[in-house]
Amino acid sequence: MDIKQLTYLVNLERERHFGRAAEASFVSQPTLSMRLKNLERELGLSLINRSNNFDGFTAEGERVLSWAREIVSVYQGLKLEVESLKHGVNGTLRIGVVPQCSISLPLMLKAIGDRYPQLDYRVAVLSADQLLEALNSHTVDVGIGFFELATLRELHFQAEPLHDRNVEVVFHPRYFPQLCGDKPLSLAALSEVPLCLADQTRYFRRYLDAHFREAEVRMRVILETTSVFQLLQSTQVGLGCLISPCGHLLPEMTPDLQSRPLDIAPMSREAAVVIAEPGRATPLSQHFFDEVRRWLSER
Repeated sequence: MDIKQLTYLVNLERERHFGRAAEASFVSQPTLSMRLKNLERELGLSLINRSNNFDGFTAEGERVLSWAREIVSVYQGLKLEVESLKHGVNGTLRIGVVPQCSISLPLMLKAIGDRYPQLDYRVAVLSADQLLEALNSHTVDVGIGFFELATLRELHFQAEPLHDRNVEVVFHPRYFPQLCGDKPLSLAALSEVPLCLADQTRYFRRYLDAHFREAEVRMRVILETTSVFQLLQSTQVGLGCLISPCGHLLPEMTPDLQSRPLDIAPMSREAAVVIAEPGRATPLSQHFFDEVRRWLSER
């Protein structure tokens, strides 16, 4: 057994396809298949359900896979540590983020990039539940989203809360002049307003749905999507209004739009930046996390 075989196994889980896993591993598909069959022979276990295509992992394969993720993550962390000792903090950080959170991710990355200009980022947009699973399976190094902090403590993650700044309604005053003002809007004030919202698989949307139901206010959802870009475009042209966590949008992006606070109870989950516990976090993610903490404390 060697690290390459375990890396191939982890890549196969991520890609769910032999050809794409081979590309991700920088080998041919026959080589990847042969090395994984050699691993199965060495372990004396069938790890992969094979048909004409990849058909998932066996129960034994899932157990081996959990170890493989851990070993590959530690190995990659070791390589990054050696690189940082030789060349300073550099490399690619894998970040998982929910579509709507209470901070602008590019704003954070720009601040960290000023300190560590050699850092690159690969960002995956996930649901809140997918994000926790990705952190557990080491498929992302950093998670930025909504979490139950008690759960994070039980799982020994490091978490830096983003201190939510409530929820706001974003709208174009030309199309919705009745919403202009400074005082918080009630849920009832939005009963006839067309809304552009994240789809119902997202935690933030489920949070909104629950409070509108509790207040017995009917929501008129004219557009739902997982794309923040589509939500912003729809708000810009007056298709509807966007409900978003405060701090999620950069004002410079939306000079024509206005916002008002929404009078709604806080979310049960809290927005936070999360990495693995000390000693298990990669050096790259630990440097990033420490710098995020410093940056947040100075805001």
